[in-house]
Amino acid sequence: MNPSARDALLDPEFLASLAGLRILARRVPRGGRHAEHRSRDLGGGLEFRDFRPYTPGDDFRSIDWNIYRRLGRVVLRLFEEMEDLPLYLAPDMSASGWSEEPPRALAGLKAALALASISLGQHDPVGLYPFAEDLLDTTPPRAGGGRLMILADRLAALPRGGGTDFRTSFKHLASLRLRPGLLVILSDFFDPAGLEAVLESLTPLRHRLLLVQLLRSEDREPTLQGDLHLLDCETDDGVDLTVTPQAVATYREAYDRFQAGLLDFVQSRGLAYLPLDTDAPLLPQIAGLFEAGAMTV
Repeated sequence: MNPSARDALLDPEFLASLAGLRILARRVPRGGRHAEHRSRDLGGGLEFRDFRPYTPGDDFRSIDWNIYRRLGRVVLRLFEEMEDLPLYLAPDMSASGWSEEPPRALAGLKAALALASISLGQHDPVGLYPFAEDLLDTTPPRAGGGRLMILADRLAALPRGGGTDFRTSFKHLASLRLRPGLLVILSDFFDPAGLEAVLESLTPLRHRLLLVQLLRSEDREPTLQGDLHLLDCETDDGVDLTVTPQAVATYREAYDRFQAGLLDFVQSRGLAYLPLDTDAPLLPQIAGLFEAGAMTV
């Protein structure tokens, strides 16, 4: 990617405007270090959560002796631990995302960097797992104040893939056995194998998911007219087509079925979802994920 693309990823005004946004998790899987998220672990934290009966081997320091003196019952006071939430960013780098001007894939990379900036500000580790026909150049999750510039450089240097293969890409990602975290997939979710292949690839993942769908108005309302020879931007396969009102209506019905299937998957599994209009300013749309300055995932 050229220097102007890197400048787009590091637009100072865009990054500065993210300062008030935070990602808060209701619960974080076991195994992380202390940070700003609530953990499923109950131990010696600061915020009281619950009581439970004492069992042999429990820490005597957690016994509530006041309850023992009053009721003769030995119970433990449980507190919530605070841990980090790993953020795994999976931008779609397939050729279709770069076939337009400006490319929707670039908007996806800017959104990825915005989320990385927020997570790094909370001391969370952030990793990159770009994909196309398979995972591309991955960057293991790390935290740290200077990490944002490193991630911007990595995003700017990502290779562009050819086709799109969700099954292969996310089977590979699952094989990495990453600690459960928040996996953000930034894509148009178009796959030659169809929506079923996309959903099958996401179902087994152990992470919480945020699906960022990269959209343009022409996805549903194409402006093509007349007799055309269309080329697949990923395979170069061609087809001759006469664009009639009936052909557009048939296409629109197919697109609506695709969208309905994707949204049904999101809603049935309680996933986070952001439809990102890549022709509109990104920040107000990203801010829409947040309530009172925080997104709960």
